[in-house]
Amino acid sequence: MRLTIIAVGRHKAGPLKALQEFYAERIRWPLTIREVEERRKLSPPELKAREAELILAALPKDAVLVALDARGKNISSTDFAARLAKWRDADASLAFVIGGADGLADGIIDKAKLVLALGTLTWPHLLVRGMILEQIYRAQQILAGHPYHRE
Repeated sequence: MRLTIIAVGRHKAGPLKALQEFYAERIRWPLTIREVEERRKLSPPELKAREAELILAALPKDAVLVALDARGKNISSTDFAARLAKWRDADASLAFVIGGADGLADGIIDKAKLVLALGTLTWPHLLVRGMILEQIYRAQQILAGHPYHRE
């Protein structure tokens, strides 16, 4: 299984980038993090549409798209691990997409195989990177039978 995180925005040095690196280094599956960004001043609807174009251009061919969005499904860490196990066993390529401050365009949501929420709270898009990487790491440890995850 190959993993790609496609995220709107560029991380600068600091605690959020360190959190991302902390978990990314622990994931055993091949992992690529692609950052996309539109620098022009656009209206919020235009910006969201442009970010969708950039995300789709960065999407690996044949990747299963998993959108991180507040409109998504809330699942447990063990259910998330089970889904990853099915994709792993099918040797799938996964792309987790994280929108910008205004979220993801409907076109991205419509293309997603899974729309996943990280709870009902609103999270900053730069923090979501570390959060999804931690959950991928947690799933890896659950599947390995490691005691990192306790229920």
